[in-house]
Amino acid sequence: MTSDIGLPSDFNPDLYDVIVIGAGYAGATCARRLAETCGSRVAVLERRNHIAGNAYDCLDAAGILIHKYGPHIYHTYNDRVHQFLSRFTEWTDYQHKVLANIHGTLMPVPFNHTSLKLAFGEEHGEHLYEKLVATFGENKKVPIMELREKNDAELAEVADYVYENVFLHYTMKQWGKTPDQIDPSVTGRVPVFIGDDDRYFPQAPHQGMPVDGYTRLFERMLDHDLIDVFLEVDARDLLGFSSDGITVRERPYGGEIIYTGPLDELFDYDLGALPYRTLDMVFETLDQDQFQPVGTVNYTTSEDFTRITEFKNMTGQVVPGKTTIMREYSKAYEPGSGQTPYYAIIEDETQALYRRYRERVEGLLNFHPVGRLAEYRYYDMDAVCASALELSDEIVAQR
Repeated sequence: MTSDIGLPSDFNPDLYDVIVIGAGYAGATCARRLAETCGSRVAVLERRNHIAGNAYDCLDAAGILIHKYGPHIYHTYNDRVHQFLSRFTEWTDYQHKVLANIHGTLMPVPFNHTSLKLAFGEEHGEHLYEKLVATFGENKKVPIMELREKNDAELAEVADYVYENVFLHYTMKQWGKTPDQIDPSVTGRVPVFIGDDDRYFPQAPHQGMPVDGYTRLFERMLDHDLIDVFLEVDARDLLGFSSDGITVRERPYGGEIIYTGPLDELFDYDLGALPYRTLDMVFETLDQDQFQPVGTVNYTTSEDFTRITEFKNMTGQVVPGKTTIMREYSKAYEPGSGQTPYYAIIEDETQALYRRYRERVEGLLNFHPVGRLAEYRYYDMDAVCASALELSDEIVAQR
């Protein structure tokens, strides 16, 4: 795959059947499908200086492969998504595990058999586990709301411990909320896993990490004779909207436009900004082989950061005597600041504001918002890919 920095002075949008805004999962998936399925000539315009969106990975100064925008853990239940992505990479056998640092003790998350014994002691923890098995059965995820609904003091004890020590303080840091602002329906969905499987995604049939990294996966996906990639191009400088349709460089454009960025930003926030949480990520390279036993440790009851990621534990990379970790600090996103919007704040009023922006483009038959930002949703990677595959199906059917 080759790419250009900026647009050439003689760039002619009419030479392209499709213009894709953004080279992350949504944009790259649509570009590949439309190029190879319809024979469409595709221009991919990316504002950053690299492809792969937030999944971008690269070697740091110590030679360690890091995820620049935070850890990306591949897992999916969707066979079609897995088959599509597997065309562009092989996968490692990595199975993600998360520990919570609860008052200095590392416990598996989701809370499981081992966690119970660490939290309540060997004897009482085993007793509570046996009661959970007798009530719900083994190898099941049970929301803490269901534990409370049994009106059993000991099951409520488990639910209260998980709520207080695994969920509450972590959520306050992650979302910047006080306890009274946390939606009870979300609280009730916090799970306990009744079993010994300590994987974070115990039931996902497809898990792993791309053998050569995420960036290489995207390079292969975008490596097609009909796809041109242009980096450091801001779509807001090119696109225009009128009652007659869409313009590109002030000329009417009749091809398809796949848009993966924020809709409010595209319209200069004139109805108000959609709120997000963003992250400050602090990377540190240490002179040691390993810092922590798993890829991710959540700090649920202490510290002002939410979690620490150690990349070598996820990628399997061997770099003796060096390891790179990253601490995440959650904070409110400031529109126009250059920060990365990570987590959409899904509430009734924010959804209503998003719908108002979305209504502006509903009548434009050749403008297609897709992906985490354009759809204002919290998507895992596989869900973004699935949404893009569905959109590309619709466009293919029309052609």
